[in-house]
Amino acid sequence: MTTFKLNGREVTTKGPDDAPLLWTIRDEIGLTGTKFGCGIAQCGACTVHVDGQAVRSCVTPTGVVAGKAVTTIEGLGGSHPLQKAWVQAQAPQCGYCQSGQIMQAAALLKATPHPTDAEINAAMNGNLCRCMAYVRIKQAIKLAAGPAPQRAAKTGAKA
Repeated sequence: MTTFKLNGREVTTKGPDDAPLLWTIRDEIGLTGTKFGCGIAQCGACTVHVDGQAVRSCVTPTGVVAGKAVTTIEGLGGSHPLQKAWVQAQAPQCGYCQSGQIMQAAALLKATPHPTDAEINAAMNGNLCRCMAYVRIKQAIKLAAGPAPQRAAKTGAKA
């Protein structure tokens, strides 16, 4: 048995501690927004947050999250800026990878509120999209981030 916070509420699982967190979330707890893609942490469809960090739940043993905070796509509540931007940018096609994409992007924006294209590419690199919606996914991330703050020019000249 493992006790942890899931989307803000404490849960105690009945399954084995070595069961993948993905199956605990989906099969035991019944939250099906987190998807199974590959089972070897290579596609990102199963991405959730553990204490704010994006992790692949298909290879994370449930026992590892004991006492920690786990957030799934359901925990974003449907009104997260990324979810709104996803709709505005028309990012989803088949939708299968989208919860993992959004969770990975949410971790990026928490760490880097106004990422560059290179930072977006690096952070999202391990999240695969079968529909190839990468351009719209990047656009949605930029929409959610909003305009970058103006950076002072380092020219050395006095005004």
